Amino acid sequence: MDNVNNLPNTSVEDIPADAKILDVREDFEWEAGHIDGAQHIPLGQLSERYGEVPVDEDVYVICRSGGRSLQATAFLANTGFDPINVLGGMGAWADADKPMVSETDAEPTVK
Repeated sequence: MDNVNNLPNTSVEDIPADAKILDVREDFEWEAGHIDGAQHIPLGQLSERYGEVPVDEDVYVICRSGGRSLQATAFLANTGFDPINVLGGMGAWADADKPMVSETDAEPTVK
C-alpha cells in the first residue's frame, strides 16, 4: 500500500454538490443516517464489490470519522480509481448540518 499520507482528502464543506459519494460504513450505520444519493459498500465488502464504484470519476469516500474511509481510499487508489477521503466523516457532515436521510422512521443520525 502506498503512503496513506499522500492520498487526496477534503473537508465536508468542499464536496461538490454533484459529487459521487461512497459510504463504507456498516449496514446499521447506513440505516441510521446517510447522505441521500450516496453509494453504500461496507469496507469489508469493498475488495469483492469495487467494480461497482465509478471509474474515471472522483469518488468521495466517507465513513463515521475517517479511519475506514482512509483505508478504502488507499485500496481504491491502488486499484486504479480516483478516490478522495472525506476528513471527519459523517460526524463532520452532521456537525456541518448537512442533510441526511435514514432507512428507518427515526430522525437521521450518525452511529
